[in-house]
Amino acid sequence: MAPIPPSHTEPQDDPESYTGLEVSRARELARERGWSTVRSLPPGAIITLEYLVGRLNFEVTDGTVTRCWKG
Repeated sequence: MAPIPPSHTEPQDDPESYTGLEVSRARELARERGWSTVRSLPPGAIITLEYLVGRLNFEVTDGTVTRCWKG
């Protein structure tokens, strides 16, 4: 039987706090706050609905975070 992967928890962080930040500063702040994966996407990007614990998604327009969500 395969080993059970460790349970990961997400940082207690408000995704809305990243909206309006310049994307490089938002990435830096997310890493400092404990997010294991940070993903930047253009508006309207087609993505899977797969939820990954510890991932933070940024929608970025002209270098600024316009939307942010977990998973």
